[in-house]
Amino acid sequence: MRIAVTGSSGLVGSALVRSLTADGHDVVRLVRRPPGRPDEVRWDPHAGTVDTASLGPVDAAVHLAGAGIGDKRWTAAYKRELRDSRVLGTEAVSRALAALEPAPHVLLAGSAMGYYGDTGDREVDESSPPGSGFLADLCTEWEAATAPALEAGIRVAHLRTGLVVSRSGGAWGRMFPLFKAGLGGRLGSGRQYWSFISLVDEVAAIRHVLDRADLAGPVNLTAPHPVTNAEATRAMGRALHRPTVFAVPPFALRAVLGDFADEILTGQRVLPKTLLDSGFTFRHPTIDTAIAAALNR
Repeated sequence: MRIAVTGSSGLVGSALVRSLTADGHDVVRLVRRPPGRPDEVRWDPHAGTVDTASLGPVDAAVHLAGAGIGDKRWTAAYKRELRDSRVLGTEAVSRALAALEPAPHVLLAGSAMGYYGDTGDREVDESSPPGSGFLADLCTEWEAATAPALEAGIRVAHLRTGLVVSRSGGAWGRMFPLFKAGLGGRLGSGRQYWSFISLVDEVAAIRHVLDRADLAGPVNLTAPHPVTNAEATRAMGRALHRPTVFAVPPFALRAVLGDFADEILTGQRVLPKTLLDSGFTFRHPTIDTAIAAALNR
């Protein structure tokens, strides 16, 4: 297949592109700078433009681009950047795909488990309603931005991804050095649920959804056994043979992270019902196996 990918330089995007190209797929990377390679096409999410003339026909698209949730302190300006990079970018990609002739068969659009808000101990799946808060509102608007693709008859799946366990990047990538130095610990009470997924399973799940013509709408990309932050902390300590006696109080998180601290101190207990019902098999279903996989890469 010829597959367009945004966010190809990110943690998940780069791993996905490697997997697709290794299997002989023709990957076209949408980049925000002037293209420097034959497989690159220019797009500008803020201007809402995609160079469709250079893109040409594609069979599928995987849209993963967006400003990093935990990359900067959440100020009002950065929250606008988080929103615009996702909503405006998704609208641009959706309109561009809808204008192609022929239109691609499928668009896999990034989303996040933050859609469900703070679920406490309650388990949620794809049938659950959206929660409240900045991330929940953002995810709702983000997913709605695929409307042009849907109206063009393109199959659209929303990838509600959990915390990706990897040493190479993302939130977990920043935690590994701290835990290795013996400075890891729970955040706040530690009772908030962290729904996670290994990088290997994340890529495999995306490819599973890509190949399954019957999968559309929301798909939770999370392992089947979510854990609390305290349980994840203990698992990291076990894997790295380090103590995990520290605890970061809420006021310290708020001082460093701004409004993002409120999201860190809440959690989502998310189950991957659609993936499991469709026959997907997780290679790393538990937090211990996910951490071990990250350490072995």
